[in-house]
Amino acid sequence: MRVRLVVRTLSELCVTVGTVIVLFVVYVLYWTGVRADSAMNDEIGRLQDEWSTGPVDGPGEGAGHGDGDGGTSGGRAAAGAPRPPAKAPTPGKSFAVMYIPRFGAGWAKPVLEGTGPELLKKGLGHYAGTARPGATGNFAVAGHRRTHGDPFKDIPRLRPGDAVVLNDGTTWFTYRVDRPPYRTRPDDLGVIDPVPAKAGYRGPGRYLTLTTCEPEWGHSHRLIVWAHLDATAPVADGRPAALSG
Repeated sequence: MRVRLVVRTLSELCVTVGTVIVLFVVYVLYWTGVRADSAMNDEIGRLQDEWSTGPVDGPGEGAGHGDGDGGTSGGRAAAGAPRPPAKAPTPGKSFAVMYIPRFGAGWAKPVLEGTGPELLKKGLGHYAGTARPGATGNFAVAGHRRTHGDPFKDIPRLRPGDAVVLNDGTTWFTYRVDRPPYRTRPDDLGVIDPVPAKAGYRGPGRYLTLTTCEPEWGHSHRLIVWAHLDATAPVADGRPAALSG
């Protein structure tokens, strides 16, 4: 009798533990994604409302179209590249929307100022202290690979020449990827330097860095993607060519 009681108790315990594990997996794989997608859509909607109903700090002199050689030469940035708005982003707030055509026509994520865990549940995070979109230096952005909407799940698919486009309410910034994703350790902070040496850049330019976790379901390493500013255009001109088709 006692053995049967022990067996039954253990069986019930296993069922309970199994149920908890299943619920946790559902939460991680599904519910965090639902909440993150809703939060990201809310951030983008808020930005679009803000841009459409109120003045946005515009770019300075030299705004307009541009193409340049901000790649491995690192010397000459996009011609006519506008200066970023004078007002710095507010910590914890979204200030731009990123588009990566390689990830699908509907892929659009808000970029928030800061990289804290709570911020990365609502979108991509801009490393404080790195450059602004379109500015000389390195505009560095972090995002989850998995969970919380899986924003950078497909980073391994990026290839040289792929576009990464940003809209800050006044200007479209089109960056072009320079090399396949680079794998490194989490403490390799040089990847977001103003001139990240491991990217092959030899001097100052207008660069972009994307960072996410590696492996896909772990965090022992990081995947890094570097790009250079290829072109700019006023938002009033409509969507850039990189987002067409």
